Amino acid sequence: MLRFALLSGILLSSAAVAEIRDERFSIADILSSPFPTEIVAAQGTPALAFVLNDEGERNIWYASGPDFEARQITAFRGDDGIAVSGLEFTPDGEHIVFVRGGAANAAGELPNPASLPMGGELAIYVVATAGGEAAKLDDGAEPAIHPSGDRIAYTKQGAVWSVALDEGQSEATKLFGARGGIGDLAWSPDGDAILFRSDRGTHSYIGVWHSGDDDGRIEWLAPTTDRDVSPTWSPDGEHVAFIRLPSRADDQFPFEPDREDLPWSIHVADPDTGESAEIWKADEGRGSVHRRIEGGTQLFWAADDRLVFAWEKNGWNQLYSVPADGGEVRHLSPGEFEIEYVALTQDRRDLVYASNQDDIDRRHLWRVGAKGGRQKRLTPGDGIEWAPAPLVDGSIALLRSDATAPARASLLDSGGRIRDLAPETMPATFPRKLVTPVAVEITATDGMRIPAQLFMPEGLEPGEKVPAAIFLHGGSRRQMLLGWHMRGYYHNAYSLSQYFASRGIIALALNYRSGIGYGMEFREALDYGATGNSEFRDVLGAGIFLEHHPNVSPDKITVWGGSYGGYLTAHALAQASELFAAGVDIHGVHDWNDGIRIFVPGYNKNNFPEESALADRSSPFHFIDGWRSPVLLIHGDDDRNVFFSQTTRLARKLRERDVHVEQLVFPDEVHGFLLHENWVKAYEATAEFLIRHMGE
Repeated sequence: MLRFALLSGILLSSAAVAEIRDERFSIADILSSPFPTEIVAAQGTPALAFVLNDEGERNIWYASGPDFEARQITAFRGDDGIAVSGLEFTPDGEHIVFVRGGAANAAGELPNPASLPMGGELAIYVVATAGGEAAKLDDGAEPAIHPSGDRIAYTKQGAVWSVALDEGQSEATKLFGARGGIGDLAWSPDGDAILFRSDRGTHSYIGVWHSGDDDGRIEWLAPTTDRDVSPTWSPDGEHVAFIRLPSRADDQFPFEPDREDLPWSIHVADPDTGESAEIWKADEGRGSVHRRIEGGTQLFWAADDRLVFAWEKNGWNQLYSVPADGGEVRHLSPGEFEIEYVALTQDRRDLVYASNQDDIDRRHLWRVGAKGGRQKRLTPGDGIEWAPAPLVDGSIALLRSDATAPARASLLDSGGRIRDLAPETMPATFPRKLVTPVAVEITATDGMRIPAQLFMPEGLEPGEKVPAAIFLHGGSRRQMLLGWHMRGYYHNAYSLSQYFASRGIIALALNYRSGIGYGMEFREALDYGATGNSEFRDVLGAGIFLEHHPNVSPDKITVWGGSYGGYLTAHALAQASELFAAGVDIHGVHDWNDGIRIFVPGYNKNNFPEESALADRSSPFHFIDGWRSPVLLIHGDDDRNVFFSQTTRLARKLRERDVHVEQLVFPDEVHGFLLHENWVKAYEATAEFLIRHMGE
């Protein structure tokens, strides 16, 4: 396919923009840009690698210094729905180990959305950075490369195995097994032990397997009834640090505001004896509940034996550090903003991270010392930058996007200059004329001010009335941004808002309460979700905002969303059909007490009589007799996040009430569609359905 570079409009003159003002594009066109799913740096060698999903074809690209000319080094073909992830360089930088495929569902079935006759795959591969065919090492996941670089450890069939990287030279060997789900494998620096986590449902342990003459031995690090997570080795291998989370309370109901709890803590243990000491503990009150860092590692062992972690002490998830033997805690990133995608520099002295500091609806890269000091902004401007991977030469690999240019892999050199690594991958069919959304605030029906982004079509005249489409993100722990999103799911959703604007339709993306990006109290909103559905007040407020907008036809307001956004779409149509003319509900939850079971398999509503009754009243099914507006239901029947029965039950209930229902079902597809073909079909159907019911 002929391709050319298109970067944020920099190849377009003002005259060219004028010539294409009336250009229209298809759903396939706006979804055609390759999406980078991860980027990693080699240790000790100026090299990097990233994965590009090019219309469903997923491959690894590699670049090395000093020129960093990126080239594709794997040759997987076709939109087969088989993911490529978990990239890790060997110590010499000459090979990359990775995983191909996805985890099994509760029935033990691997993802297979293409309905391949031989089934899906979950396997570990290795490929030489110099080129050549990728070789399958074994079935399995979570590979960890031995410090020597000659073999890996990995999980398979509930145990930890090892195989040589020199394919064909040895057979896989089982190292050890343990009860529970095994994960977070990491070799000790000397290569004689493996650190791991054992998840046992109500609790979890950190273990160390020590190699020996026979089967070796497992040392459990101060096991308790709590949940121990995020283990990390000290650089010298003499100690292990981990985070301890209190076990869940018997009366703790899922999907309710979680603002305070028994405080979480950080522990340092001796991997040989299992003896452990608590070196830091969160204060009671705000910040006592652990908030994970979006996008990666949770605990870092930095230079000078300082442990770096995230804490919500001030209501915002930010970086702190503490000596590994305890002592004074230092706040590394003070202010009202969130940090995400944190990485240590290769000398372990600094942290590079993405945050929305000074730019609440975007992400930029910042740098700060592990001991503290001034925060330095690395990527100014109107773009969005994330997933930093510091290289040994001082440059930083990253992913970025902006309002009019989709996500791409880039390199920030030590002089502060940034360039894209594979601009030739942008297809010629990708649209050149796009709108720049603007940040707005809407007023919820209870008076709360809620952020949103508005996509206004080009050339609207004052007073000209056009239809509108509201997008509701999933999660609900998500935030839509003023540009293409970091997650592939919402990268695609942003594309559809752009498509609506190109068709003369006003699009609005709503960042309703219980989402991220605006602090703990916004995220842990009172009465949200199964405890009262307070976020629906924001959806109603968005509808009313558009109803009174001078450019909106008040009888042509539609709504669409997926997952949690599908749940809120169902609420909008069930509770306010007079306001919302039509909707598209993509794999939404419609019954909280059923939906909770997929995340808490042992959940029994009878154990929570008052809470489960409120959950019923917070569900779309409770309001279904008020549903009048037509709806399109979209769902894959191997969804691991939302039971497919949520949609089958809704379709039945609506047909019984003579509501107009259309369906698009994808056999064998999962929650975040793995086939590019299915994204195109889903969004073509969404656009066609909504536009048809707008009377266009």
